[in-house]
Amino acid sequence: INAEYMGGAEDKMVGLKLQKRLAASVLGVGKGRCWLDPNETNELSIANSRLNIRKLIKSGFIIRLPTKAASRYRVRVRKIAKAKGRHTGPGKHKGLASARMPPKVLWMRRMRVLRRLLKKYRAQKKIDKHLYHELYLKVKGNVFKNKRVLMEHIIKAKTERSQTKVLEDQSTAHRRRAQIQRDKRQKRQQEKLRLLATGALDADLQKAKDEKAKAKQKPKEQPKQEQQPAAPTKDIKPVEQPKEQPKDDKTKKQQKILPTRHHINIC
Repeated sequence: INAEYMGGAEDKMVGLKLQKRLAASVLGVGKGRCWLDPNETNELSIANSRLNIRKLIKSGFIIRLPTKAASRYRVRVRKIAKAKGRHTGPGKHKGLASARMPPKVLWMRRMRVLRRLLKKYRAQKKIDKHLYHELYLKVKGNVFKNKRVLMEHIIKAKTERSQTKVLEDQSTAHRRRAQIQRDKRQKRQQEKLRLLATGALDADLQKAKDEKAKAKQKPKEQPKQEQQPAAPTKDIKPVEQPKEQPKDDKTKKQQKILPTRHHINIC
């Protein structure tokens, strides 16, 4: 810087305005960024053409100074502090909440998050295409405020669908059984009508009556056969009673043999 100041002082003394103007045009910068060596004023003063100026640039007597820029250090430090939450209080707000963060941006972010989740679940076959379409429209209608609410709704919807499917299967099975019974009933009715038309129903009824009559007669004969072995059982009972009498006699004898209280007193 001192050399530059010295160069500027010597420019005034020697008068190197022409050289500075030529150097600026050759280097393509302003005069303020052209540095002329103050120790080589004699050679610089001789140069009066662009060719000579180019030679002096190659020799290093004329230099293009770097641009003067503000330091970014303080900006970086403040940015790191803001990332930690400093300098972001209400006193630093210079606009409405909608101006600081537009609602449209928040809406787009939420829509992208929820639609990405639906797409992922459909690819993993956790939801079918029908449920996907239904939830897609609900997402667009602002039904779910975040991902957690959407996941809970999916779980609930899947359980409800499984329950309804079970009930539908049960109802269809019931309807199928009822239809089969109806068909059987119709077949029986048609068969009866056919038999009535041909006159064969009377013969069948007669056969059924004969079978019932035989069934009623058979049980009456069976009890007579069962009563015959029942008579000897009554005769056997009195035979068993005399056998028990000797046992009573033995017990009586044993009682006589046992010493009585009177006998003990006599002894």
